Amino acid sequence: MPRTITIDPVTRIEGHAKITLILNDDGGIDDAMFHVTQFRGFEKFIEGRPLTEMPAVMARICGICPVSHLMASSKACDDLLAVEIPEAGAKLRRIMNLAQFIQSHALSFFHLSSPDILLGMDSDPTKRNIFGLIQDHPERARDGIRLRAFGQQIIEILGGKRIHPAWTVPGGVNEPLNEERRDKIAQMIPEAKAITLRTLDWFKACLKDFEAEIAAFANFDTLFMGLVTEDGKWEHYDGKLRITDARGKVMHDSIKHRDYHEYIGEAVADYTYLKFPYYKPMGYPQGIYRVGPLARVNIASEFDTPLADAELAHFRKGAGYPARSSFHFHWARLLEILHGVEMIEKLLNEPDILDKHVRAHGPNRAEGVGISEAPRGTLIHHYRIDLATGQMKWANLIIATGHNNLAMNRGIRQVAERFVDGKKLTEGMLNRVEAVIRTYDPCLSCSTHAIGQMPLHIELVDAKGGMLDEVKRD
Repeated sequence: MPRTITIDPVTRIEGHAKITLILNDDGGIDDAMFHVTQFRGFEKFIEGRPLTEMPAVMARICGICPVSHLMASSKACDDLLAVEIPEAGAKLRRIMNLAQFIQSHALSFFHLSSPDILLGMDSDPTKRNIFGLIQDHPERARDGIRLRAFGQQIIEILGGKRIHPAWTVPGGVNEPLNEERRDKIAQMIPEAKAITLRTLDWFKACLKDFEAEIAAFANFDTLFMGLVTEDGKWEHYDGKLRITDARGKVMHDSIKHRDYHEYIGEAVADYTYLKFPYYKPMGYPQGIYRVGPLARVNIASEFDTPLADAELAHFRKGAGYPARSSFHFHWARLLEILHGVEMIEKLLNEPDILDKHVRAHGPNRAEGVGISEAPRGTLIHHYRIDLATGQMKWANLIIATGHNNLAMNRGIRQVAERFVDGKKLTEGMLNRVEAVIRTYDPCLSCSTHAIGQMPLHIELVDAKGGMLDEVKRD
């Protein structure tokens, strides 16, 4: 009989999950599975609610990246309204979304993953956390706190609160920016820029110590997907959907948002609540692709801001182009933080950023799709409404973490095959299996949804453990 190793829970991620490793008789790896053990049902309980509530309701999917759902939901509602967003409203949405990128990436890099990098993959697990980081590397811990606060404070300045702001609404935003709040944001930019640049310098210098991890952390060929601008540059809020192959060749460009389902299918497995999106032309599970920071820097020609583009050149020289190893999600995350700081500064200096015309009104369509980039990758909200009442009839959400599900499962197997010895097991081996999941920074609260009835298995057992009855529902 095969032996199993269970890692439960997977630590330093957002949400609840476990990993099962199946060993053969020689102590090697036969299989590996990433189980997402929580369930959320937003696609069902929003039915019957008015479309105008959707951004605020959908933001409640997650307390880590509520702004991401605000953006995708608002864009789906924009499509239902069939309106053109006022330019100032679109720019303000961009600032908030970039602030979300910065605060979320800072949380992932400094709080969740840097203990592995600074303290070591094999270090004492009781200290390999944010508290150990504060004790041994207080300057890095402080930088992480300050950088995350920068993003959170911008969200609060624009939306009134840091978590679940209701400021982004169908048709735009519900309040313009004034000069005082603009200047308050601008004053914080120099510190954020300095922190990001010195973090990049430190991180690049330490990459030589992680060559084994770089080689084995989900380092394989996949497709990559994300948004780019009309001329192929990095994008996060609007733009066109692009899919490239593992060599960087563009396979599909300018995919219309409402046609996403022609390219992306969704499969399910009985061991996880997280669906498995896949590239339809290649089928399941061969149609494996990745989204998020690594995918975005691979599919885009450039950032179009000077500091980020200079760092992008270093990235492509050091990581390859396209970069294959998921370890480099960390590096790509830092590039996006730097670009975000630069773009916020640029947008704040736009002449119309204080314009008071920031919202359009009126429902005109029965179906709408919103696609934007969340910190973890491409986020799709697809809604159908009763056009007469404006009430929701149906929704489908494809979440960034879901897009990466096939890659995460394949990645833990690759890491386990490289590092795990079932006959001489160490904690550091298992930490590396967890760490490859952390490179994706999965947001499991966002990503667990089901079509139809949930599978159910109830067992009734007596005091001695004997089964009296059971009920199963597939």
